[in-house]
Amino acid sequence: MLHFKLLSALAFVCLPAAADTVNELAVTHVDSTLSDVARTPRKVGQFFQQANPSIKFGGYIMTKYSISDRSGQKSNGGFDLRFVRLYLDGRMFNDFYYKVQMEVNGAPGNDKGPRIVDAFIEWQKFAFFKVKMGQFKRPFGFENPYNPIDVGLGSYSQATLKLASINDRCGEHKSSGRDLGVQLQGDLFKAPDGHHWLHYQVGFFNGQGINHTDKDNHKDLIGGLWISPVKNLAIGGFGWNGKYTNESYKYDEANPQLPSVKRVRWGVGLKYEDKWTVRGEYMSSVGGVTTSASAADRSDAWYATLGVPVAKRAKVYARYDCYRDAKTWNSLITNYGLSGNYVLGKNFVFQLNYTFTDNRAARHAALPSDSHYNTFDVQVTARF
Repeated sequence: MLHFKLLSALAFVCLPAAADTVNELAVTHVDSTLSDVARTPRKVGQFFQQANPSIKFGGYIMTKYSISDRSGQKSNGGFDLRFVRLYLDGRMFNDFYYKVQMEVNGAPGNDKGPRIVDAFIEWQKFAFFKVKMGQFKRPFGFENPYNPIDVGLGSYSQATLKLASINDRCGEHKSSGRDLGVQLQGDLFKAPDGHHWLHYQVGFFNGQGINHTDKDNHKDLIGGLWISPVKNLAIGGFGWNGKYTNESYKYDEANPQLPSVKRVRWGVGLKYEDKWTVRGEYMSSVGGVTTSASAADRSDAWYATLGVPVAKRAKVYARYDCYRDAKTWNSLITNYGLSGNYVLGKNFVFQLNYTFTDNRAARHAALPSDSHYNTFDVQVTARF
């Protein structure tokens, strides 16, 4: 009985102390939680202050009307919404540049309709060494990186379309000259007038084009190197060691295809961009076509473009543009182009384009078709 009374008294004395300890712990925990909550906005604010992010929205709409006198076609032309593109870009932590660009026109479908065309981040701390990763233009050819508005003739050359992968001859889905990968590039030896004497670029890519994952164990190696002896002039060459895998390949004895084809290509060229424009390239390719096992595995293309300013806002372009699907003269397709460009307030561009086509391939085909024809088109572009 005595022991029970002593234990009761001891508990009576200790309970308040224990309660005080629990209360103190609870209060300390609440104070700590409130302190973390109070610090969170401050931490977020500090992060954004250090990141110093910027963001810019923009885009353009390019409309078109064309008409052709080529016979045997389902249509002689008509109205077309060529491009509707939206983009956002900016910088973070001063050294990182990012860009996301979407193409939103066209009926939805496989590789059609709204889709991402660019999505990359580039570290730009040093002019002589930059690193870009994501989805962007392949570093092959001078004309491929050009915005469609700035090409000057309403369309890219056949060399850029067929061999720089805007609409690749190998059978790749529409990728607009882009792929997923990583690229190193830089400018070296700065001249007194501010331009650099030497530029290099080299990248590794999946080889399957935009918005598609890798389908084989091969990575495409693409690069370029050029010199600039004077400002605005570049003279250089490009190389491409790649492979494309036909993602929809099915054996068909009646129409044999190829499961994959190599893309081994090289090119040389020059460009001068100022008030006057001079641009020319030659490209050569080794590699077949996935859609036909019997197609030629060699092709080449070349073009020469001249742009002459005729008024403050007006410029006239002329282009000689050739492509040989089998590196034979009987497969030669030649486009003679003439274009007038008028720029209104930098945000509106009006183009009137004419092309005369001499298609020897059509003339020498098993079933000859119209080999000489004319195409006229009007394109209006609004930027915002």
